[in-house]
Amino acid sequence: MKFESSYIKLYESGALDERIRELYGILESCELCPRRCGKNRLKGERGFCRSGRELMVSSYGPHFGEEEPLVGTGGSGTIFLTNCNLRCVYCQNYEISHLGIGREVSTERAAEMMIELQRRGCHNINLVTPTHFTPQIARSIRYAIKRGFCLPIVYNCGGYENVETIKLLEGIVDIYMPDIKYSSKEPAKKYSDAPDYFDRCREAVEEMHRQVGDLKMDEDGIAYRGLLIRHLILPDGLAGSKEVLKFVSGLSKDSYVNIMDQYRPEGEAWDYKELSRRLTRKEFYDAMNMAKGYGLHRFSKESSGSIIEDFE
Repeated sequence: MKFESSYIKLYESGALDERIRELYGILESCELCPRRCGKNRLKGERGFCRSGRELMVSSYGPHFGEEEPLVGTGGSGTIFLTNCNLRCVYCQNYEISHLGIGREVSTERAAEMMIELQRRGCHNINLVTPTHFTPQIARSIRYAIKRGFCLPIVYNCGGYENVETIKLLEGIVDIYMPDIKYSSKEPAKKYSDAPDYFDRCREAVEEMHRQVGDLKMDEDGIAYRGLLIRHLILPDGLAGSKEVLKFVSGLSKDSYVNIMDQYRPEGEAWDYKELSRRLTRKEFYDAMNMAKGYGLHRFSKESSGSIIEDFE
């Protein structure tokens, strides 16, 4: 099966240029994400995400630690973008997302990264924390297409999205990979400074599913289109996994889900007693059983429970 992303058709029709103009227009009074800071990022003003006009990249390269349908034999061509529109106290990329480790790069240079990763045999381009840089990403893709770029685009986000921005990405993004972090306001506010997280996340994920449907793979098991959902279990049920998984099953019983067991205290998590431990096996398997009880059946092989410690 030969894959061709719909961004090729958008490019050939001129529609991609129009999308890029619309996305850059949003930067004049930024509301790319639900925070709607209203800063003029085209003039260098910065809002909650601390990002201005230019794209910022921390690192890039083939990544073999992602879900199996993304990794295959060549790896996922991962580009780690700097900063974030969330403030998760337990963030495992704390230096990048909170401290802003990275450097400004032009959209032309980002396109070169995509081409390089394609030449190195990666199966996709995996954009980590892309929300606040969607205009620059779209322009980078356009430059890359002119040089022969043709890999699936993975939108690897924290789930706190403005659904109107997601609508502008239709046909540009091939695989959406959102986190669904919480199902209630209190922990979303306390640990990520986003009390409306679940409301905005549900709207966005429903739109993502409308665009690309359930995760689809080729004959080699490599994903080329669809929705891949991640849910990180937190200690003491703080993520509200029951409601999260109920929502996911309502989207489709065929939703592909990575129920993640790898929570560990990072960043500022040690300041919160309830977050200062890893999971128990029971917490993980309770979540897996809930998912199966809701009829979900497509789970990432990484959802193994293999790295969990037992606590009394």
